[in-house]
Amino acid sequence: MRQVRTMLFDLDGTILDTNELIIRSFLEALKDCVPQGFCRDHIIPSMGQPLEQQLRLFSGLEDVAHLVAAYREVNLRLHDELVTVFAHVNEVLETLHQQGVQIGVVTTKMRMTTEKGLKYVGIYDYVDAIVTIDDVVNAKPHPEPVQKALALLNADPASTIMVGDSSVDMQAAVAAGVTAVGVAWSLKGAEVLRNAGADYVIDDMRELYAFSEAGAETV
Repeated sequence: MRQVRTMLFDLDGTILDTNELIIRSFLEALKDCVPQGFCRDHIIPSMGQPLEQQLRLFSGLEDVAHLVAAYREVNLRLHDELVTVFAHVNEVLETLHQQGVQIGVVTTKMRMTTEKGLKYVGIYDYVDAIVTIDDVVNAKPHPEPVQKALALLNADPASTIMVGDSSVDMQAAVAAGVTAVGVAWSLKGAEVLRNAGADYVIDDMRELYAFSEAGAETV
């Protein structure tokens, strides 16, 4: 693999630990329209997919506008209480940024909450391009979001990695011709990411340094 000059990151579950925020938001928004016993185990497998798609799946409803509104109300209300970053995210992104590595965020969140989260944890200034659900016609696993980030950064797919915690991240990376890197702290488990096409699975954010160094060919 060529030395990596561009790193694209999913947001939720990859660099921002929003897992509990997302689960709480779903549980509260859906409390009146899902069977008794609906719990986090029903939510985790589809995390990373577009919000409306997940709400239709869980509720069985086609029109989920009221559920989207309920989800977002909870999500914004609890945001600062529940959002944190995973270990070493700030230092790694700061260092990569200083080294000249281009950093992009490719997410199925809307832009407002994406920027809110990045600013809240102090990493917004390290990000060179952001692609959200508001910016594309086709969400991940379609390659469009990754391709749009590549275009914004004028990046070569051959020297780009996409880092994520879900199958849709890996599938979008593969479809866009970039190297797919899964994170072992995914709630879905490393094996799910490997099965979805991950070329590598990292256990620690600091492992990304190896991709950007002169010896990256040996990664």
